[in-house]
Amino acid sequence: MDYMQIYNQWCSDPYFDEETRQELKAIASDNAEIEDRFYRRLEFGTGGLRGVIGAGTNRMNIYTVRQATQGLANYIVSQRGQQKGVAIAYDSRRMSPEFADEAALCLNANGIKTYRFESLRPTPELSFAVRHLGCIAGIVITASHNPREYNGYKVYWEDGAQITPPHDKNILAEVAKVTEFAQVKTMDKQAAQNQGLYETIGSEIDDLYMEQLKQQSIHPELIQKAAEDIKIVYTPLHGTGNLPVRRVLKELGFTNVYVVKEQELPDGAFPTVAYPNPEDEKAWTLALALAKEVDADIVLATDPDADRLGVYAKDVKTGEYVSFTGNMSGMLIAEYMLREKTATGTMPKNPALVETIVTTDMAKAIAADYGAALIEVLTGFKYIGEQIKLFEQQDSHHYVFGLEESYGCLAGTYARDKDACVAVMMLCEVAAYYKLQGKTLWDAMLDMYEKYGYYKEGLATLTLKGIDGAKQIQDMMSSARSNPPKTLGGYEVLAVRDYKEDIRKDLKSGETAPTGLPSSNVLYYELENNAWCCIRPSGTEPKIKYYFGVKGTSLEDAADKLEGLKNDMLKSEES
Repeated sequence: MDYMQIYNQWCSDPYFDEETRQELKAIASDNAEIEDRFYRRLEFGTGGLRGVIGAGTNRMNIYTVRQATQGLANYIVSQRGQQKGVAIAYDSRRMSPEFADEAALCLNANGIKTYRFESLRPTPELSFAVRHLGCIAGIVITASHNPREYNGYKVYWEDGAQITPPHDKNILAEVAKVTEFAQVKTMDKQAAQNQGLYETIGSEIDDLYMEQLKQQSIHPELIQKAAEDIKIVYTPLHGTGNLPVRRVLKELGFTNVYVVKEQELPDGAFPTVAYPNPEDEKAWTLALALAKEVDADIVLATDPDADRLGVYAKDVKTGEYVSFTGNMSGMLIAEYMLREKTATGTMPKNPALVETIVTTDMAKAIAADYGAALIEVLTGFKYIGEQIKLFEQQDSHHYVFGLEESYGCLAGTYARDKDACVAVMMLCEVAAYYKLQGKTLWDAMLDMYEKYGYYKEGLATLTLKGIDGAKQIQDMMSSARSNPPKTLGGYEVLAVRDYKEDIRKDLKSGETAPTGLPSSNVLYYELENNAWCCIRPSGTEPKIKYYFGVKGTSLEDAADKLEGLKNDMLKSEES
């Protein structure tokens, strides 16, 4: 059927609820809108679903959630995992509780037990719960930091990480087989509860999760000494971080924590921000105003599902607050952990830092300084989580810390996904450590630049929506793949890594070698003088992303080099 036939079916079939049918009838005269809603099924990618909330096959709604869950259920049954069950969490977005229930009841109808959180919870707590409860899988209903009109559905496997090979491809295949809604099972909630298939979880998991967070602290005694002198401003951006972040800071002893009242309570409309993303400077207006009012040392924001952390810290010389990238805050935590674990004799044997290929190269310098292995993985924290599992299976390394440039990191192995709650806790401990030395986090960052080099990274994105946009993105990747540049931003291109073809080509010698990582539609340019560029389509949004990194001799030099590289890279893509 073409998109119009599918649209007419949704408008008339009593399988779809009256509200859905009325929503669709209201757009009867808008052919472009009908096409966008029905030209395809909402894509179930390697992490799950993500899309605009609304009626249609290309939207997030109870029907597309059920359809995806039926495919997951079929795979779980094939793995004989019904009795292990599935943990389910959700965030503050519109329809999140409803989607969580629909997923649970579909699984229940397939004989699979579910453990659904009683109310919204951070994504990393779901990762922890999967492992603690011994589940075969986990689901989080969230669109992370996307705009308010979005929601999503992320799938985890029994190791607590988002699905990786072979499970991701196998689940995708099962979801693709569910082509008719008649194939989808569901059941009454009360009946599922009576049969012991639907179980509600809550505070007991919270308490265990909280203990795991606090166990990552290296110097709780330093917190006690400095806690009263540190002023922390925090905003959960209307998401799930409010209760766990405030609880862990309080239990560790921090007393001066100021929460942005206007953004304290969960609200899927995100009324104070257009884009609930700590990477967006516009999301910080209220937090920075409060920081200036109370003279805060650090300002922190977590995204709606509390897996990403944004940071500002005060520069006492100017009195202004300096924005920290995910690379910067991650490096502060990484160096603190490696240094203090070494100093206290608690560093495990064969320690490892894990980062994605688009994360700062400063991590390599820090790892080398402390004798830790530096493991690079593809973009996506699930690959960092996978490394923890592989380390344990192979007894090869001991995970110390992992990070990605997009404001995500994880200290410890209690979870297998990025955790902004533990990042807040660790960064506040780092701030306490430096406060006792008369330094701010910005002072500490400058010290790191002096020691390791002035590394600086950037990101540019191009949004291309709809059918034409998707084709444009693929055409741009194909063009870049077939016409690699010889220079970028004044830097010679030394080698090109094509992760889709699993080839690294040295442009001087012409020699090729495998990349050593799974196939992914990513191009990476190794440049002279510790510079690099990377291009990839977003896995969750209609965007193509450009990443850049340089090493300068000062903050100004690094900024100039990065700007030149960025401009040249984008110009070469346009031509």
